[in-house]
Amino acid sequence: MKNGNFCSSSRKAKILTTGIHGVFRGLKFEPDAEIGQKVPFCKGLLKAAMPHKFKPIDLSRLKTYPVSKRKSKVSTADFAKTSSKGCSFSDFIDSLPDILAGKDLKAVISSIVTAFQNKKTVLFGMGAHVIKVGLNPVVIDLMKRKIITAVAMNGAGIIHDLEVAMTGRTSEDVAASIGNGSFGMSHETGIFLSDAIKKAGRESIGMGEAVGQSIIDQNLPIKDKSILAAGVNLDIPVTIHVAMGTDIIHMHPGFDPKEAGGATHRDFRTLASVTSTLEGGVYLNVGSAVILPEVFLKAITIVRNLGHTLENFTTVNMDFIKHYRPMTNVVNRPTSKGGQGFNLVGHHEIMLPLIAAGIIEKLK
Repeated sequence: MKNGNFCSSSRKAKILTTGIHGVFRGLKFEPDAEIGQKVPFCKGLLKAAMPHKFKPIDLSRLKTYPVSKRKSKVSTADFAKTSSKGCSFSDFIDSLPDILAGKDLKAVISSIVTAFQNKKTVLFGMGAHVIKVGLNPVVIDLMKRKIITAVAMNGAGIIHDLEVAMTGRTSEDVAASIGNGSFGMSHETGIFLSDAIKKAGRESIGMGEAVGQSIIDQNLPIKDKSILAAGVNLDIPVTIHVAMGTDIIHMHPGFDPKEAGGATHRDFRTLASVTSTLEGGVYLNVGSAVILPEVFLKAITIVRNLGHTLENFTTVNMDFIKHYRPMTNVVNRPTSKGGQGFNLVGHHEIMLPLIAAGIIEKLK
């Protein structure tokens, strides 16, 4: 292949031609008849690909301004305050930096306090992990103080809450039992909850109320630690939101999926009714990554479709990692017309008692 037959007559093309020609000649230097110089292959390619040589840009004419005129995100006024021996818990909360999560934590506490003082709804949505890390007493105390006005759980919530009330223990070692097929096969749990769900069908009540009432009726030994029983005793709705196939009781022969579907749907409608009163209130989603964020979003659209005002309220998501659905369906989408959404990352067994204590301190 000869240069004259390979490309156009432009100088850059001829330099490129010279480089490619070098490939066929064993990457040797070859004279260019028109340019009159020897051009290596790589240099020829670089010249063709990068025709301009870049020089460091001249910074001498940049415009600056006094730092005093700049808007800064952080001020020493926002810094943490040091603690002293014997200070109150309220002092501790106030000592946190007014920056990022410290600022958000204080804002969440303040929002719940304000909602309580204004007699607005505080809806507490929770995954079953809240029960498994020992927080029933904290939730029940907030219910007794009328700070929490309604509770929503996923389907696993009734399992762990019941087992706490029945035996004082819960949270099966799945790794130890999945190998031989015994996982989820506890007899008493399956029988009790299957009977309670049938009770919900007979009496046309929600699943949460049916299980809570059954715990009370059968006088389970540790019923005082049951959120479901507390809901019945305090006349606070505790709704259960089931995804079929996700909970151990769905495997048991006595489980009635038809009655369970009807009961959880009644609870969904009750949750929508609670959601219709959230204007000026607070919704907390604690430890539910999928089920409750999806259920809550549907409740939001129902109440807005029916003409209820729901624009200015606070949503809070709490979990030990950040998930897509809670961020989207709890923190962002519901408050896009107004209000405020917060995401707090941390372990439930630390974060929820901190918030509860902060609320109680502010209400003293």
